[in-house]
Amino acid sequence: METLNSTLFTDSLIEAIGANNVLLTKEDQKPYVTDWRGIFHGKAIAIVFPTNTDEVQKIVQICNEYSVGIVPQGGNTNLTGSATPEPNDIQIVLSLKKMNQIRSIDIENQTITVEAGCILQIIQEKAKELNLLFPLSLAAEGSCTIGGNLATNAGGINVLRYGNARDLCLGIEAVTADGQIYEGLRGLRKDNTGYDLRNLMIGSEGTLGIITSAVLKLFPAPISRTVAYIAVDDFQSIAKVLLELQKKASTELCAFEIMSKEALTLTQHHFPQLKHPIFETSENTLLIELDEFDENSNANDILENVLGKAIENNEIQDVVISSSLAQVKQFWAIREHITLAQAKEVGNIKFDISFEISKVGSFIKSTTELLKSKFPEIRIINFGHFGDGNLHFNICAPFNSDSNFLNVHEKEISNIVYSQIQKFNGSISAEHGIGQLKRDHLESHRGKTAYQMMRSIKNALDPKNLLNANKVISTRN
Repeated sequence: METLNSTLFTDSLIEAIGANNVLLTKEDQKPYVTDWRGIFHGKAIAIVFPTNTDEVQKIVQICNEYSVGIVPQGGNTNLTGSATPEPNDIQIVLSLKKMNQIRSIDIENQTITVEAGCILQIIQEKAKELNLLFPLSLAAEGSCTIGGNLATNAGGINVLRYGNARDLCLGIEAVTADGQIYEGLRGLRKDNTGYDLRNLMIGSEGTLGIITSAVLKLFPAPISRTVAYIAVDDFQSIAKVLLELQKKASTELCAFEIMSKEALTLTQHHFPQLKHPIFETSENTLLIELDEFDENSNANDILENVLGKAIENNEIQDVVISSSLAQVKQFWAIREHITLAQAKEVGNIKFDISFEISKVGSFIKSTTELLKSKFPEIRIINFGHFGDGNLHFNICAPFNSDSNFLNVHEKEISNIVYSQIQKFNGSISAEHGIGQLKRDHLESHRGKTAYQMMRSIKNALDPKNLLNANKVISTRN
């Protein structure tokens, strides 16, 4: 293979999209070649910022001509290294942050068409201005982009009612690995015309195509929100409360979150202003949100009825129900600060995993016992979206331990957790994706047949292996 002439290559990029949209110095590139947690580090020939789909197409065509890899990047908030270049590859980072326009809104069809670099929170706010709702909501919503959300099929707190990012998208526009534009920006809710190319691209983490724009669903905005904190010990009782609320609240039930006592203890340690007496009374705390969409609904009555009976049956220990929107926001702030509290620790091993709801409790009990038998002082910061079976099962080093503790023991801890995920028939990635972090576990987790099918799709759509090489699927010889 011919040696890359970097000067000719970068001159071609500059000619195509302008010098202001190409970063070449290491100093300028720093924010784009390291992930936000500082775990993954790489290098790039250039960081490029297309301003429209035609420019993305030109960049891909130039990279094809010179056989240069492309790492698509949105807000660079990914947790598995999907959007971070690797250290030894000949590649560029293609940042979509300048493609951030809202292209159109169709009120009658309840859709909004946005470019891939549009910040999630901007889309939420635009919908709110129209008294509508775009329900995708996650911790990084102030900086993550919709292209990245779709590329990883992001989840968040409202999956129970509205589904993952895939469920909120009706159509996409994308640039393929060979530099063609896939034009699929249709706001159709039914379109049964051959293979589902939209859903093939969504969740592929930039390995099959570069999403440049999307048509998203909008929904009626709720007229009120009510949140309950519930103190509960055992998981059978948690599952009973969920079932009863699904029966009584139906579509009003929007979120059903779980937080372990250890997770809340850590949060209160770093953010003492968030302390609440209910956290001291049980092993777990639930955060449940019901949203009302018409004046005949009464979320408060539903919660008092269901939770009152649960207290009578000794299934839960205590309940606090919000009395205002301000209190709703206060309750959610506690849940959202768990991740911020973890970030203040010397190190974390994070597992974004999922199970059938009936198996969540057994996994937590069994895995906690195994880990504690090996490492008695480690802290298991367990929280997540119980209503859809998604856990953030995270490990913190013991208090006052050596800063290298988790690095020394990470492999053994990970092997225990991954083995338990297989035992309980769960998933090694619920909403964060595979990226670099979980790539080497994917084949054993999904099985050889599924893995080979994925590899065949990758080879068919990206035969030169230019799009996010060695992410999700191992593409090293």
